Amino acid sequence: MRRLGKNQEADEQADIDLTPMLDVVFIMLIFFIVVASFIKEAGIEVNRPDKNQSDPSDATSILVNIRSDDQVWMENRRVDGRAVRANIQRLLASDPEQGVTIKVEKGATANSVINVADSAREAGAMSVNWASAGDR
Repeated sequence: MRRLGKNQEADEQADIDLTPMLDVVFIMLIFFIVVASFIKEAGIEVNRPDKNQSDPSDATSILVNIRSDDQVWMENRRVDGRAVRANIQRLLASDPEQGVTIKVEKGATANSVINVADSAREAGAMSVNWASAGDR
């Protein structure tokens, strides 16, 4: 039988088996991957025009501009937020197949955008599209 020195004996006792720890790490990794695939993010679906499409004002669409300070503009004039529905209904009377395009500048609040979109749907618009000022 061989005799071991003090240094060799200490080295053999200092070895730690990492296999169980790696097993736990892999099990946790698999768990988080499986759980993440079942999580659905809540949100709203937004219909945005294609970037390849021409300027929204060229199409047969009612254009509503929402500026960064939440001012609503239609037909080159400022419109009160409560009058958006009536103006869209008036414009839809001439062509009920028109869609509504809401052009939003950076800095506009989501509340004003949603209010205009709801007004357009209440007015009877078949499609409501959103475009940001940076899309061009």
